[in-house]
Amino acid sequence: MDLGLKDRVYVVTGASRGLGFASARELVADGAKVVVSGRDEKQVAAAAAELGPNAVGVAADNSDPEVAQRLIRTAREHFGRFDGVLVSVGGPAPGFAADNTDEQWEAAFTAVYLGAVRLARAAAGELGEGGVIGFVLSGSVHEPIPGLTISNGLRPGLAGFAKSLAADLGPQGIRVVGLLPARIDTDRVRSLDALSGDADAARTANEAQIPLRRYGTPEEFGRAAAFLLSPAASYLTGVMLPVDGGARHGF
Repeated sequence: MDLGLKDRVYVVTGASRGLGFASARELVADGAKVVVSGRDEKQVAAAAAELGPNAVGVAADNSDPEVAQRLIRTAREHFGRFDGVLVSVGGPAPGFAADNTDEQWEAAFTAVYLGAVRLARAAAGELGEGGVIGFVLSGSVHEPIPGLTISNGLRPGLAGFAKSLAADLGPQGIRVVGLLPARIDTDRVRSLDALSGDADAARTANEAQIPLRRYGTPEEFGRAAAFLLSPAASYLTGVMLPVDGGARHGF
């Protein structure tokens, strides 16, 4: 299936590794060009080099108010256009409601929530008909995940913002979509499994709760993201797509 991605240009944040990198890789594989960002300069440079000539890396922190315009400007300067953004950030600190500190909440709000809102607002002002704004969120949008209280608090609110933005931008032909990963086999998920003290046992128990009986791969997530961002999904907006192997049983 031709997704219509050839020569389209996307900004993908948090793309030096994990789900952001997997998404950027699938976009490039289908003919798109990408600006990838991450906080670590060496890591983001290595990611861009691995993606090849249709990628450029920018060391940037989503919590910086100037980042959004810088990333969009980079897309236009290097590739001559800007067609969309996928906002992905590392997960906030784990912990339970009584354990997380004010400092952890404030840092996560700035990076995960406000940073994403700024990027989306900036993109909305630059995109035309056919543009798309995507958010990498979490299955916690629908069901809290034990031990991830900050994520449980912020991700549903960001999903609500995305749904509101979809309604606002729809008349302009700009789409807004979200992806809700659950147990995807990334460093982040493996580190969360290790918090139990027995990562292998935790993984086995988690897989037993997934109808497909396995964790997803970053490549599977990336393909779902590339589709949602592509013109092939041109009539999908306001959707929150679970990428979870069927772990969410509700509608």
